[in-house]
Amino acid sequence: MGALAGRVWAVPSRPKLTVLVIVEQLRADALDTAWQQLGTGGFRRLAEKSAWFTECRHLSSTFSACGIANMATGSWPAQHGIVADSWWDYAAHGPVRASDEGLLATTLAAQAGDAGMRVAVVAMTRAQAALFAGTPEARLYYLDDRGQFTASGAEPDWLEEYTRAKGPESARDANWMAINAAADAPPLRTLHYAAIHPQGFLALYKASPFGQTAEFDMAAELVVRDRLGQENSADLLCVIDGSAALLGYETGAPSPLMHQMVLQLDRRIENLWNQLVKAVGENGFNLVVCAAHGAPPEPLKEARARMAVNGEAVAQVVESALRNTGRRLEKYLYPFLYLDRKATAGGAETVRRMAADAALAHPAVEGYYTAGGGCSENDEWRKRFQNSFHAKRSGDVMLSYRPEYVEDFGAGRGISYGSLYNYDAHVPLFFYGPQFRAGVYDASVEAVDVTPTLARAMGIAEPSSSVGRVLTEALAI
Repeated sequence: MGALAGRVWAVPSRPKLTVLVIVEQLRADALDTAWQQLGTGGFRRLAEKSAWFTECRHLSSTFSACGIANMATGSWPAQHGIVADSWWDYAAHGPVRASDEGLLATTLAAQAGDAGMRVAVVAMTRAQAALFAGTPEARLYYLDDRGQFTASGAEPDWLEEYTRAKGPESARDANWMAINAAADAPPLRTLHYAAIHPQGFLALYKASPFGQTAEFDMAAELVVRDRLGQENSADLLCVIDGSAALLGYETGAPSPLMHQMVLQLDRRIENLWNQLVKAVGENGFNLVVCAAHGAPPEPLKEARARMAVNGEAVAQVVESALRNTGRRLEKYLYPFLYLDRKATAGGAETVRRMAADAALAHPAVEGYYTAGGGCSENDEWRKRFQNSFHAKRSGDVMLSYRPEYVEDFGAGRGISYGSLYNYDAHVPLFFYGPQFRAGVYDASVEAVDVTPTLARAMGIAEPSSSVGRVLTEALAI
């Protein structure tokens, strides 16, 4: 009995505030590259005081919507159904964008709401905020088409005044300067504003430290205004930092601008941490930082014609192979081949393998997985394919391009997300708070482990389809 009592007294108190920061695009190795330039209060402090998992991966397609849904539900696309940012719908004969309405699993936020907790989500778009929340009970804060924060449901009284003071107007024609830049250094980028094309400015704003700061400032404001973690009930706050992902589409991961964005993120995390300590005390909150995906480098100019894949060309290769069989391809929407329903009426898997083998003959295609379980790989890649494939939404064949090959959007530059490679899948993961044991953990873990671990720490039920495990090695109990 004495030993049992000792264990009970040793259980750490449960903070009333849980803060989850999902950086939409952040490679694990980006911290290694930036380490010498990081401040002392952001990632360095996380590394010292958190349970730091250095080998965390999204073992599925790494589109933005997939990564957010993975962490919202503790499950993979095979369970939650968000197989890409958009997929083909046979009945509608058109693409369907990822949304909370398409989510097929319950979420951490929904479980928190059912347990009586207040839930708030801050994001660049309503779609991303709603996808993570998965429940109408959550309060969503997101940027509207003017770049100002708005809220789902009835807006709080203070929000209009706040947006007037903190809107994007102050960033018009602002210079994005490098961290610790010399006084005479030129700006990295100027956020040019033109009244005839305001959306051009907003695109620059959102894909810059100015947009990133706006999200973190809103999160800190919510802690103060709504007294998160300071009332009788417990609270969950999620920040989905979308700025790096927007910039990444343009520059790829290992670019000078992206490096500067990581340094800026380091300062945003430091500021948020300090504001949380001021509001609720150092042991009054749990802070978890992870990422929805990473990014490839942008192909070199001389290699772009080869490494930027024209999806229509892939589709034509498959159609040509099927032509003499009387079957046809209805749609190729990367990474899925959707065959005509009549094409798979008889001998479905034979036709799928024929289409897959034809695609594999394209020089950009590295591997495939079929709805019947046929796979070009028999190692961990099979698991990544399986985790990514949903029977009703992924069509007939899922393709994987060669390493660092990207979709060609016709702009002659930029990259795409969604691959199964480690540059997209390997992300940082930190758990800070009185319920977590600080240390560096090098064992492989999966991004879906975040949700059940947080559910355990928060004292709520796991989402219904969660397949992750509780990272008990990091719990201080």
